[in-house]
Amino acid sequence: MRAVQVTEFGGPEVLNLVELPEPQPGDGEVLIDVERIGVNYADTHQAENSYLAPSKLPLVPGGEVVGKTQDGKRVVALITSGGYAEKAVADKRMAFEVPANVDDLHALSMLVQGTTAWVLLKKNAHLEAGETVVVHAAAGGVGSIAVQLAKAWGAGRVIATASSEEKRKLALELGADVAVDSNAGNTTDALVEANGGKRIDVILDMVGGATTDQSIAALAPFGRLAFFGMASRKQPKPVELRNLLGHSTTITGMWLPHVFRLPGNVFGTALNDLFTLIQDGELRAIPGGEYALEHARAAHEALRSRGTVGKLLLNPRA
Repeated sequence: MRAVQVTEFGGPEVLNLVELPEPQPGDGEVLIDVERIGVNYADTHQAENSYLAPSKLPLVPGGEVVGKTQDGKRVVALITSGGYAEKAVADKRMAFEVPANVDDLHALSMLVQGTTAWVLLKKNAHLEAGETVVVHAAAGGVGSIAVQLAKAWGAGRVIATASSEEKRKLALELGADVAVDSNAGNTTDALVEANGGKRIDVILDMVGGATTDQSIAALAPFGRLAFFGMASRKQPKPVELRNLLGHSTTITGMWLPHVFRLPGNVFGTALNDLFTLIQDGELRAIPGGEYALEHARAAHEALRSRGTVGKLLLNPRA
């Protein structure tokens, strides 16, 4: 079968199209004939071995696929690696049936990005009706869904940040009340100004660096910043705990695999909620571009440039 393999860690240049033996499912696993592959920002970290979970070589990256099992069921599946291929093996517990009226784009958009947005707002931020929410990178995979969910769940004001006029326009179309240029000077001042001079209740941040530092400074008393990535690849400044006391603020982190350790089927509940919102016409995924499997490098280059919107896909059948 065709697959994209990494034999040395690095940037997009280490992604190579190769022929590999078809994977064989073990006990409790299922073989999936892959129709589409989701491309996540985490995949770029996996390829350079800078992700939270260490990578091992040789590596076929990719953590999400949609396709059909050998008995004909259409499923979307989370896997630890091996997604950038024509066939993939998944734990049966991590393969979820897709409703007939939910297409590949929406199924893959909800599997990681959608559930991430759901968990951030529900479990990390504990969003309450009427609160102000800032969504950084609001035109991206997680951000575009988080904007819609925050509005659907009663946020009083949703402030989107994005780096281009096109992205800010998209965020407004998705329901944001105001869109802020993420490159325009001091983030603290920009967010407070966008909120009519008031500080912010909830901030979702996957940028890192100065954006995180200045976002923390914009929090209202009892405000919460949910940190779930570092796209800038720049570390924020260390947080002094006494400053949290001084402003009654909370900084929380989220890594999606930890959701599976929670009691109850939180991940399944999130995914079902998202599929229902899609079927009811209350939530939509934004296509970010579809690439042939052999062009995986181009997909990673686009993602790392932070110039993309929505969800990027690989097509192993193109």
